[in-house]
Amino acid sequence: MEGAQPVWDRFVRFFHWALVGCVGFNYFVMDDGKLLHQWVGYAAVVLVSGRIVWGFVGSRHARFADFFPTPGRVRAHLRQLRAGTHEPAAGHNPLGGLMMLALMATVLALGTTGWMQTLDAYWGEAWVQDLHALIGNVLIGLATVHALAAIVMGRLERTRLVRAMVTGVKQRW
Repeated sequence: MEGAQPVWDRFVRFFHWALVGCVGFNYFVMDDGKLLHQWVGYAAVVLVSGRIVWGFVGSRHARFADFFPTPGRVRAHLRQLRAGTHEPAAGHNPLGGLMMLALMATVLALGTTGWMQTLDAYWGEAWVQDLHALIGNVLIGLATVHALAAIVMGRLERTRLVRAMVTGVKQRW
């Protein structure tokens, strides 16, 4: 990758920042299970569902086929990182792809446990509430690692990764 390269399309950037907003709002602002919390959670599930569809029909670097983290790709990437010989990926590198899938799965699990709490079968069940809270904490942990990794990898690769999620263009410096 040389110079400036278009990578993230508008939908991917909208998805990313809208999901950040949903997660941030529900975790840090409104975390008591009220109606607004529920609807913001449902919006997050809709966003992830849309991103899954976009992973099959979207632009080149949005497609799962472009970055799907097979065990071989992950091992090769880790070897290259250790050796200091890795090349910056145009889209997600294998670890970034793994993180993206983990974040999306966690949001879906969080949405599922939140929805379960609205059902008669699970109404007031402490284990569902506890699991929902645990998954929420896992999501915040993963998101923190994701943000820190974007900063670290950006420095290692001398690439403006965070800016690319705003502008859609990866740029070397």
